[in-house]
Amino acid sequence: MTIASPETPPRPAEHRLALVASGIDKSFGGVSALHQAGLSVSSGSIHALLGGNGSGKSTLIKCIAGVYTADAGTVSVHGAPLTASEVTPRTAHAAGLRFVHQDLGIFDSLTVAENLALGGGFPTTAWRGIRWRELHDHAAEVLDRFDIRVSPRDRLGSLRPSQQTMVAIARALAGQRGSEHILILDEPTASLPEHESTELMQALRRRADQGQSIVLVSHRFREIEAVADEITVFRDGAVAGTGTAIEMPSGRVVDLMTGPLATPVAADLPARPEAASGAERAVQGTVLIATGLTTGLLKGVDLSVAAGEIVGLAGLAGSGRSSILRAVFGDLALTSGSLRLRNRPYHPGRPGAAVAAGVAMVPENRARDAAFLDMSVRENATMTRIGRYWRRWVMDRRAEQADTRQLIDRHGIRTAGTELPLSGLSGGNQQKVILARWLQLDPHLLLLDEPTQGVDVMSRHDIYSSLRRTTEDGCAVLVASSDLDELTELCDRILVLTDGQVTAEFSAQDLRREELAAAVLTGRPARQMKGTEQS
Repeated sequence: MTIASPETPPRPAEHRLALVASGIDKSFGGVSALHQAGLSVSSGSIHALLGGNGSGKSTLIKCIAGVYTADAGTVSVHGAPLTASEVTPRTAHAAGLRFVHQDLGIFDSLTVAENLALGGGFPTTAWRGIRWRELHDHAAEVLDRFDIRVSPRDRLGSLRPSQQTMVAIARALAGQRGSEHILILDEPTASLPEHESTELMQALRRRADQGQSIVLVSHRFREIEAVADEITVFRDGAVAGTGTAIEMPSGRVVDLMTGPLATPVAADLPARPEAASGAERAVQGTVLIATGLTTGLLKGVDLSVAAGEIVGLAGLAGSGRSSILRAVFGDLALTSGSLRLRNRPYHPGRPGAAVAAGVAMVPENRARDAAFLDMSVRENATMTRIGRYWRRWVMDRRAEQADTRQLIDRHGIRTAGTELPLSGLSGGNQQKVILARWLQLDPHLLLLDEPTQGVDVMSRHDIYSSLRRTTEDGCAVLVASSDLDELTELCDRILVLTDGQVTAEFSAQDLRREELAAAVLTGRPARQMKGTEQS
């Protein structure tokens, strides 16, 4: 059994609809997350649900699952209508909806049989002991039905990732008679290597061929091209387009996902310098050289960043863009490869060593990894230079407050004062405090992971201004972001990562946003994608 290819159109789905969600509205605090959103899934088909970060696809899934209460709309399962606002996890399950999330809810230390029994209960004796033979026999029947070639007694942690995912799917569907349940998979291959992903897709194709209705949420275009019968694309909380896989080639999907370019934030910032050639970057001074970086998701990544240059890292979740930053910051050990910082060998065994070498990092999860919310703005801003304020065993609060006020003015931080708890600031102003904390050290290299995620437009403008100023002083910046508009506005060069490897490079001078989007979303250059579409 092989997966269908783009050249071999997938089997037409039956006309009978298994799942119809229509007119779904959902708002959070007056902000609309879904507007008249919907999804129609044919029985016995694989229906791909696509969209960028924040497009609303996950919100729709949670409304269908009853995790979120929809404000309006209807959900129909095999023709039985439900009012969307009344759907709960219990009613969704009773209707035949089954969900498998990225977090599979499985336990490595338990056996396959024990994992399959979770949620459904263990067979017990009159004395409440477990009937192990019955448990293992039932598990063996389920494994055989789902064509999972493992033993019920195997520890789940000993299985390959694709097999673990199939066990989670089998557990979700184990109680169905025939194929009446509808399986909804949210990014099931996000953390799988390509060969494991292919194996899982083959298994899903077999299930659909047997009549199983499947909704597949994925960012991997190659998977969608291989197995999807139908595709729906979300953008800005609404359906941007829907159709059969033949009607929705990659180029069409990319256009629907990306839409028109958002209003530029950086329109009135200082002019970005002309992109330098490799020789010119060498003259400027190459701050960072990474050669053959291999660890975790990374598979031999080469890159360099010159003084005064902003280099962007683009890629889908699981592409390895954050792993590069962590490896350079000493937070992720390298399996192989080497680093040079300012033309010297660089071996950051831990983040403290990276900071001592002149490397600073603003992590993706601000609240968890960078912000001390109960501490004051002053304490958050000055903690990287706290030693300079000690005066004979006494803190010089006046000097510390004066320096904090300078940072507030320089970075446009909007706060009622230096002593306000950081939690009293907006997310954008919290981020500016964290950025100011590191920039006052005048680092040689600044690492940024999703620097403006959850940040308002004005704060984003202030952050971009601060970054432009620091590059004028010679700092090199390496920024990972899922926001393509941010990368096109801010960066001098952009590297695209796919499955832990650099697959494309763009300079600001010749960058076309649609080509960047195609390279990121499809994992191959735009010209190759267009050629495939035309063939």
